[in-house]
Amino acid sequence: MTAEPSVLAVNAGSSSVKIGLYRIGDPLQRTVEGTRDRIVWDGTTVDALLEWIEQQEGFDSVQAVGHRVVHGMHHTASELVTPELVADLGRISPYDPDHLPNEIALITAFGRRHPALPQVACFDTAFHQTMPRVATLLPIPRRFNAQGVRRYGFHGLSYAFLMDELARLGDPAAARGRVILAHLGNGASLAAVRDGRSIDTSMGFTPVSGLPMSTRSGDLDPGLVNYLARTAHLTPAGFHAMVNHESGLLGVSETSADMRDLLAREAGDVRAAEAVALFCYQVKKWIGAFAAALGGLDTLVFAGGIGEHAPVVRARISAGLEFLGITIDASLNAASAAVISSGAAAVRVIHTDEELMIARSVVRVVARRAQRTNEVHP
Repeated sequence: MTAEPSVLAVNAGSSSVKIGLYRIGDPLQRTVEGTRDRIVWDGTTVDALLEWIEQQEGFDSVQAVGHRVVHGMHHTASELVTPELVADLGRISPYDPDHLPNEIALITAFGRRHPALPQVACFDTAFHQTMPRVATLLPIPRRFNAQGVRRYGFHGLSYAFLMDELARLGDPAAARGRVILAHLGNGASLAAVRDGRSIDTSMGFTPVSGLPMSTRSGDLDPGLVNYLARTAHLTPAGFHAMVNHESGLLGVSETSADMRDLLAREAGDVRAAEAVALFCYQVKKWIGAFAAALGGLDTLVFAGGIGEHAPVVRARISAGLEFLGITIDASLNAASAAVISSGAAAVRVIHTDEELMIARSVVRVVARRAQRTNEVHP
């Protein structure tokens, strides 16, 4: 019996790859999911990943493949992969050396081994293309802006999914309102959304900026670059490695990048306690800043591994934000209920799903291509 047609979503990160196989229909139905963690990208990684993907049940039913591409720069929407697009992604890969080269390698390998399968690039930066210019500018010499050095924002696939979910749940703020989305996981960021459009986000030129994360530093004083170069002989490559892989929760705690570990240890380990406190404090500050940018707040959404599964973190972030209408119901929060608030602002916990968003984008882009083909060749 031939399997029903499906699409494959590939979500490649700097050290992990998640996949989802979705049966085409309305709605899409996930039939297979899988994760490979602790990946060290080298000359054999891509072939090993492809073999793992090809061994998944139902792979022979795949009609198209979608890839999360972290940095899209001037690409404003998901699009079909072409040789020209791959070449352009190669040109901009220095903007995100931790993600783009690996994603390009996967796309290229898929094209080589399965040339008949359409591929779609789904850009994590696309959601933030609506940000006003003032939110994209970096206060450095203008000549760098002309080269594309500006604030882009990331986690766009997650944010797009969360906004779709808000609309499905009937939250009026999804279409007409002031929403703050908090994607809190190993990578963490917030987005300010007004009337369904992103107006600002905490990540900027690269995914290392904004909040402190599991191993990423978030925002730092630029003077640290020169200071550590002089006093610790830290090279640009060394600084890049430090702020991406040795900082954040791991750097402050000196023991773990995992919020679960730190919460379990904080009672007896001041370093773990300080790492948790710093994370909650910074998220709280960004919520306040985005409420100011939005002119108030109607809905706050917690998502991501920490946002969805750490009630104590949600409570600490929300404490003291009653002036914004945020009041957390302790019992609802402890149960990670869909709505955990009792104040004027709705506070929601929503499971985000980047792979499903990729699959939806694939179906939409491939359908558009088929429509154009039919128009040209009736």
